[in-house]
Amino acid sequence: MHAATGKCALLSLLLCLLSSIVTTGAAFAAPAGDAGKGGDVFAQECSDCHSVKPGKNKKGPSLFGVVGRESAVIADFDYSEAMRALKATWSEENLDAYIAKPKAVVAAGKMKYDGLPDAQARADLIAYLASQK
Repeated sequence: MHAATGKCALLSLLLCLLSSIVTTGAAFAAPAGDAGKGGDVFAQECSDCHSVKPGKNKKGPSLFGVVGRESAVIADFDYSEAMRALKATWSEENLDAYIAKPKAVVAAGKMKYDGLPDAQARADLIAYLASQK
């Protein structure tokens, strides 16, 4: 098998698996988030690479209005091929999975972040992101 074909097949398999995870949102049971605490989590974990100001991209895209937004839609940000191929909506469930382990969701993505293992901190962060609209 040609190496590029193998990579495409692997990416397709990963996207298929993600799709099955994403569509089983009924099993999602995150703790309630506190947007105030989430602002602190954002400052500590995300603000070096992301902004919550509309149209202000950094190393990563602006996260203003990210909750409920389709993936890879900011026109002036250069997303990885893997992120463009994701074609998901950033629901609270999807954000939780991505923030927990970004490479488990988008293995070939550009984000250089290992993830946030603390479920409460993720819930707080997502509550904060949801308030940024």
